[in-house]
Amino acid sequence: MIDRRLNVLRVVASHGTVTAAAQALGFSPSAVSHQLRSLSAELGVPLLEQDGRGIRLTEPARILLEHADDLFALWEEVRADLEQTDPDQVRSLRLCGFATAASALLPSVAAQVRSIHPRCSVRIIEADPEECFDLLLAQQADLAVVVATATIPTSTDPRFDQKALLDDPLDLLVPADHPFATRPSVLLRDAAQEPWILDRPGRPHHRLVLAACAAAGFTPSAAHETSEWDTGAALVSAGLGVALIPRLARLPTGERTVRVPLRGEPAPARHLLTAVRRGGRRQPAVATALGALDAVASRRVERPGAGGTH
Repeated sequence: MIDRRLNVLRVVASHGTVTAAAQALGFSPSAVSHQLRSLSAELGVPLLEQDGRGIRLTEPARILLEHADDLFALWEEVRADLEQTDPDQVRSLRLCGFATAASALLPSVAAQVRSIHPRCSVRIIEADPEECFDLLLAQQADLAVVVATATIPTSTDPRFDQKALLDDPLDLLVPADHPFATRPSVLLRDAAQEPWILDRPGRPHHRLVLAACAAAGFTPSAAHETSEWDTGAALVSAGLGVALIPRLARLPTGERTVRVPLRGEPAPARHLLTAVRRGGRRQPAVATALGALDAVASRRVERPGAGGTH
């Protein structure tokens, strides 16, 4: 097996501080420091050095990390080969994803994994996209469903294997008595003068909405801020503004709101990806989960009906 201290070094390099790495790994900062000191002593080279109040990686540490990425990818492939000799012995699978994926996609995936691998325990973790990659790297999760944003690792990052899953269109959510409610579709710029219900600043959906509106030629006027679809739907239902809602997002019943499809090229959408540790895609439980997700993607996201309350 690969020395676990190498992964500690990888997590420290990713987070930039011992404290943040310790939190991601579920260790104490002193335990992380001890592991790195012992690895440094065993290799006979310094791995970290002080940089003001922080730390930075030494050149030997950077060389070590380049090889460590390949080692861990190879180890994931070895695990896949071993598990394929007896898939019935698969013991666990940890799935993580942002809120919509955790509610709309992952439960059915977990159920399918359990039906095919009865002895496998499946755990679902709701997390923002950036945290999902932290969980993968810290080996706290095995498969992530994330939204493509500028803040996640690039598609060429050697630590991860990322694949496109599906495009999740954004619909304009309006009150049931709004003039747009009876239209089959609208342009996003048609809503430029509306008061907007936005996600909290800095969150992925907030950035996505701002980018979509900017592409349509306007900046939305924020009337209210919320981080939950239920709250946003209630505010829209009360006539306090409009919102952009992913088609996969499940809204509470009983609210007087209407989803109105957006037209135009390109129509605003979230781009969903799957991510695993490089080399881990063939592991039986992971492969089953990816197959279940691909089945969802092949059915696509259905177009909402025009008009009516949804």
